[in-house]
Amino acid sequence: MNVTQIFEEHRGLLFAVAYRMLGTAADAEDAVQDAWLRWSSADRSGVADPKAYLVRITTNVALDRLRSARVQRETYVGPWLPEPMLTSPDVAEDAERAESVSMAMLVVLETLSPLERAVFVLKDVFGFPYADIARTLERSEASVRQLGTRARRNVEARRHRYTADGAARRAATDRFIDAAVGGDINRLMEVLAPDVTLWSDGGGKVRAARRTIHGAAKVGRFFAAIAGRDYAGVRAEDQRFRVVDVNGAPGVVIDGPEGPIVALTLDVDGTGRVGAVYLVSNPDKLRSIAEGRDLVV
Repeated sequence: MNVTQIFEEHRGLLFAVAYRMLGTAADAEDAVQDAWLRWSSADRSGVADPKAYLVRITTNVALDRLRSARVQRETYVGPWLPEPMLTSPDVAEDAERAESVSMAMLVVLETLSPLERAVFVLKDVFGFPYADIARTLERSEASVRQLGTRARRNVEARRHRYTADGAARRAATDRFIDAAVGGDINRLMEVLAPDVTLWSDGGGKVRAARRTIHGAAKVGRFFAAIAGRDYAGVRAEDQRFRVVDVNGAPGVVIDGPEGPIVALTLDVDGTGRVGAVYLVSNPDKLRSIAEGRDLVV
């Protein structure tokens, strides 16, 4: 295979790594493009394993971008959420694959240092050996193992495991839509867990809660207040709801005449109630959904 064919063979993997590192499709695509430029101009005569070499390039490009992005996100208006992406139904059937791209996991990854995030993604998600990760990060294997242990401990401490299966998640999503669209706070209270948390990301460009909202009563009132109203410049009667798979779980996209205006995903607990809601309305983060692009994981 020639240089282009080798790169294209691994492009999906490179994007999947970069997306988990950076949290947005746009940044991930830019990282992959930078990796291509470095790969195409590099001296490849000594490259025995092109896959490992390309992952190494992409990871280090993503690390550089992540360090810059973290500074920008400190001044972001309201909660920062990852960019939602469509996924195929078979992803939801694989619990580990689904969790690795879930909004909940990506939010937790934001709490790690860039190096911890790189080690966690490469080791715990993609299964690369510590020795390879050490070469990628140009650190000792012992220090990389320590980073991995610390990252795994932080992830375990922060993430909530929701045990509902695909059918239960979809049923809860349907119930949530019915209650939210109708603005029925009593029905919303039935589907929301008592300690539910709402994350709402409008990026300062669209009306959204500036802080996370906790508790069923407050989250219920939030959705009851916006039900049946114009949003993001789209009249209520022009809004269309559809259930799709988003980041490995059933989600909701609200479309206007010009494209999506909201993408929403839910975490559902073992009782079939919603434990967390992730609502993205920042138009910059809806481009992949507008394009119908699937995340291949």
